[in-house]
Amino acid sequence: MSSPHSPAHAPVGDVGTALMLIDSQLKAIRAGRTEHDPEQQALSDQFMASLGPEGAVAVLDGTCTVIYMFMSWLRQAHEHEDKDVIEYVVPTLVASLRLMPMSVRPETIPTMSALVIAAGTGVSPTLWREQYGEWTEKEITALEATTVLLAEHISRVTEDPDFAIRMVNESLASAEDR
Repeated sequence: MSSPHSPAHAPVGDVGTALMLIDSQLKAIRAGRTEHDPEQQALSDQFMASLGPEGAVAVLDGTCTVIYMFMSWLRQAHEHEDKDVIEYVVPTLVASLRLMPMSVRPETIPTMSALVIAAGTGVSPTLWREQYGEWTEKEITALEATTVLLAEHISRVTEDPDFAIRMVNESLASAEDR
């Protein structure tokens, strides 16, 4: 019997835009731009506002889809090594989020942990989160950080800085071909 929180029942969302935002963050970090950039933030805010409320929700859903894809890949990679993805990914993620108290509020870390655990166990992050109401602004910032950290984790595992983004892009292209 299929769970009502199965990814098959979840909206995919705007994965392309979510991926573009994640890739932009990764490139900025790798270029050493880790300080808050008001100009970049203003452009990002303007872009998100241009999407409207429905577009913003689609980007949130797309971000959750990306998290699901990242965790699915990580689960398969860890199972190949007879390891538990939750045991090896979640503690590192939590530790990294805790190192970012200016961006990631401590009260959002349990939500991000649970969201990643849901994805790692085959549950849709979007549908899991819907149980708890609307996203808060603090959670959205934490969600962005979580996604970037997962992408970076995949990059370290594969020793390829572009692997995570490329993997999702290739999956999107493959889905479009079908």
